[in-house]
Amino acid sequence: MLIALILIIPFASAPICYALGRKNPMSSCRAGVLVTALEFVLTLFLFQGDHSLSLPSLFPGGLSLQTDGFRAVYALVASFMWLCTSLFSLEYFRHEEKGLNRYILFVLITLGATEGVMLSSNYMATFLFFEILSFSSFTWVIHEETPGAVRAGYTYLFIAIIGGLVLFMGLILLVSDTGTLDYGELHQILQASPPGGRTLAAGICILLGFGAKAGMFPLHIWLPEAHPVAPSPASALLSGILTKVGIYGILMTALYPLAACPVFGAVIAVLGVITMALGALLALFSCNLKRTLACSSMSQIGFILTGISMYELLLSRGESEAAFMTLSGAMLHMLNHSIIKLVLFLASGVVVMNLHRLNLNDIWGYGRKGKPLFKLSFAIAALGISGVPAFNGYLSKTLLHEGLVEAAEVWGNYSLILKGAEWIFLISGGITFAYMLKLFICIFVERNSSQERQASFDSAPSYMNRISGTVIGLPALLVFILGTPFAAKTIGAYMSGSPAIGEFSPFTWNNLKGGLISLTIGGLIYLLIVRGLFMKGTQSTGKGGSVYCTGLSDALPPSLSGLARRFEGQKLLSYCGQFLFIIGVSLAKFLDRITHLTFLLTIASAFTKFICILPDAIIVLLRTTAVRERPVMGEKRNRTDHMKALLKDNTEAFRPVLMNFSFALMMTCVGILLILGALLILL
Repeated sequence: MLIALILIIPFASAPICYALGRKNPMSSCRAGVLVTALEFVLTLFLFQGDHSLSLPSLFPGGLSLQTDGFRAVYALVASFMWLCTSLFSLEYFRHEEKGLNRYILFVLITLGATEGVMLSSNYMATFLFFEILSFSSFTWVIHEETPGAVRAGYTYLFIAIIGGLVLFMGLILLVSDTGTLDYGELHQILQASPPGGRTLAAGICILLGFGAKAGMFPLHIWLPEAHPVAPSPASALLSGILTKVGIYGILMTALYPLAACPVFGAVIAVLGVITMALGALLALFSCNLKRTLACSSMSQIGFILTGISMYELLLSRGESEAAFMTLSGAMLHMLNHSIIKLVLFLASGVVVMNLHRLNLNDIWGYGRKGKPLFKLSFAIAALGISGVPAFNGYLSKTLLHEGLVEAAEVWGNYSLILKGAEWIFLISGGITFAYMLKLFICIFVERNSSQERQASFDSAPSYMNRISGTVIGLPALLVFILGTPFAAKTIGAYMSGSPAIGEFSPFTWNNLKGGLISLTIGGLIYLLIVRGLFMKGTQSTGKGGSVYCTGLSDALPPSLSGLARRFEGQKLLSYCGQFLFIIGVSLAKFLDRITHLTFLLTIASAFTKFICILPDAIIVLLRTTAVRERPVMGEKRNRTDHMKALLKDNTEAFRPVLMNFSFALMMTCVGILLILGALLILL
């Protein structure tokens, strides 16, 4: 009954809130706060006893939901984040009422779908709510309705559809091989007999399907595009919760059908390490506040995936205690990252509310004076995500690091590879510290080059109200509380169901050493690269931000010198040194060519567009020849006017071709054919 209420209330109240906002959009926002508050109260009762819901007649395999430690905690975290972002929205949207009731409608629908995923106990329920969530959260990205927002929204939707199709193919393979989609039954069946090639193929498809939502490489391309254009409350949910929906599916696959499968663990490890390192590098090169935080989310997802993979590798060698300790670390890092990104993205919302800017040059020195709560909350979250001892990120990252060390010891033949992954782990953690230090010093320590702008920053009478301050300060306090060993051990053991974490001693020298190495690397990266090159001759010099590396465009190859001349003298170069900016752009473009297969996608896109245009072109040809429309008798039209009208008709006929329903239907049919072709080969 309780689970049914948790699911029904958001879905049922969404249209009511939408209707309330037809005349006064803020009414829908206030109603949304009441709904999320009720949802939060209901999820608190999930910790009292066992709750389950089963609807076997709705779908093949049934629709099953239940609670355990991990599910109950994340249902509560989801409702808490929705409540905080809804309260923050009262001030964030106070001057922006366009489309607000639509935004609240889909926020509540997504809340119900997220709770459905987090409480699901079989793949059918997970898949159903996962797809609802993908389509309802699409409207968050396009809320501003700018060209950039629409482009990012369609990228998000495209990745979501492709991910859903691949996930569906994986589920078909899995049910054809095992006869069930229930997590518990799958675990029993595949423990009795090791998984075969078809089951492993299903697991890879499921990994890619859920990885698309998690922001895993190479399906991460939506994440850096969507966050900068989405409203800040939506960005907090996209980063803090919706990426964890993808992680949830991957985690359930690692825990149940493919537990102790070394091949599956190795695949997750490779993708996790790449995601971790690439996200950190992209964040380091970013000059946009929300884009930096988005790329940071991608990197932290890589940390979590690495922990899940180490759980698989350790469990396959019989190291159950070390495996479950690493699993506790992965679950704790999920929780920590959700709370930290809630603070950081709401803090970026404070900047957007007051300055309507996100470029670091434009917000330089904004929080230097008169904003103590804003500064303290941002600092705590930055220290937490950087893994500084005494904060929550240190404990979870240390558990993940210990899992890497243990895996390198028990997998002797692959110890060199795993030791390399360990160093990538430490360096990525150092880069995290470097870019968070960059953000904090830029916003809260140094003065803006413009004295007038800095004076306006310092003399701003009010930057957020008490409600907004509370929903930023309270999660920041949780970041600090979760950094205590007692809280971390208690919650970690409750989520993983294993008491192994109770023996973990976070502040021994061996554990502190890994964190200190990572922080030292981050400090050196900040001093030598960020400070030495990114900020060379910039705002901190007091020279108006006009000093930058000169003469570089003449020394570069023609393909890069044009890019250098294009950006010479612009504000962007007052923050990023010209050299590293060009190298960063070149590297990003090179990685884009490799990871996103731009050339092949261009060919595929041109082919599908041709297929879509062909029937429309035939219709236009027939309209202008055999079945052409003749002028009405007596109408005076000369040849020139007739040709103009004809060309106009043809243009109007072709206008919807590239973005019409037939094109979307064609892409869906291509996806279904790919699924059927794979089934014919594998079955």
